[in-house]
Amino acid sequence: MTTIRPARPGDADAVLRLFDDAIAWFVTIGNTGQWGTQPFSSRPEQVTRVQGWVAEPGTWIAEHPEAGVVGFLALGEATEYVPAATDPELYVRVLIGSRDPRAKGTGRRLLDFAHDEALAAGVGKLRVDCYAGGTGDLVRFYESCGYTPTDPFLVGEWPGQVLERAVVLPA
Repeated sequence: MTTIRPARPGDADAVLRLFDDAIAWFVTIGNTGQWGTQPFSSRPEQVTRVQGWVAEPGTWIAEHPEAGVVGFLALGEATEYVPAATDPELYVRVLIGSRDPRAKGTGRRLLDFAHDEALAAGVGKLRVDCYAGGTGDLVRFYESCGYTPTDPFLVGEWPGQVLERAVVLPA
């Protein structure tokens, strides 16, 4: 059974492997628009970025007893390139899961965990942004997890989509 625990600085290499594996898979299916073709571990700016993420509060690791680290989630404030929230929210800043078959369902599980964190924080909205190019599969994944598309955006030529999910707070 996969467990979720707080991330720590020593998890950086495992999280970089998740990104490297995802990029390698994207290259095989022709989806090079999301993160390019170069592994994160070979790009100093991405290594520094991941090292910063795992050291921040609000970051979580999904760990499988046999497969090791199979997912990463970073929660916090919205990214600077998306429209500001109009209501209190928790923002899914980063979500990535392993391609290992033992990790199936990890992304959904981490999004459910994010929902529980928002509920515990007393905020009524979760938001996330993702790559909106290619086949649109990523946007459809978030929709299948209960998110609704709101604001499309561009970062240079990179197409993105903000999605949100209501968190029903107890009365």
